[in-house]
Amino acid sequence: MLDQLKRLAALRGAEARALADPDFHARVIAVKRWQQSRLARTYTDLARDARYTPAVNFFLDELYGTKDSSERDRDLIRMVPTIKRLLPKFAFAVVERALELDVLSEEFDQAIAKLIGSGQLDDTAYVAAFRAAGRREDRLHQVTLLQEVGKGLDVVVKKPLIYSTLKMLRRPAQLAGIGEMQRFLEVGFTAFRHMNGASHFLETIAARETILIERIMDNQPKPLSIVDAWAMG
Repeated sequence: MLDQLKRLAALRGAEARALADPDFHARVIAVKRWQQSRLARTYTDLARDARYTPAVNFFLDELYGTKDSSERDRDLIRMVPTIKRLLPKFAFAVVERALELDVLSEEFDQAIAKLIGSGQLDDTAYVAAFRAAGRREDRLHQVTLLQEVGKGLDVVVKKPLIYSTLKMLRRPAQLAGIGEMQRFLEVGFTAFRHMNGASHFLETIAARETILIERIMDNQPKPLSIVDAWAMG
């Protein structure tokens, strides 16, 4: 966990921002917003189903959100021993995978922002930058990590007393300075508990994201056109 947090700090911490082009952070946020919009379009059919709506929102807001997490990263670096002591083993493992996913996502977002520069951000520009950034295997690993986070949540919500344990941790987590991390876990567990089985949800995401990666990397024309077909359900 500490290694992932240090990598995030190096990517988006105060020192990294001070060294970067003043407009670069805004371009990265623009890329994140564009991707969040693309993901929302890709999973419109799942979001329409009340069973999956909270889980879709969790993925869009918590795993692919646009909020600034640099202060959280900085604070958590010094809190790792406390986190390990306070969080149950299953919760710690989920957070580790989520942070690893966050690192990869940040690396790719920044790479795409650099490649697009001050140009217009649309499907054509995004696809071209995606291809230029490369790292197909890491892109596929990103999908695997997404599944692992989801499967971790899906497994533990089936265990007795897990949800009540998480709620009991609210106050201790806030006092320890890791209230945001506890909130992340509670939102995730609530969303996956609501689904009552996440297999279809996770398989759909893995299949669609893999298809999109392969369509882009294999230089298929208009690789994102399939998103509209999925959105129709």
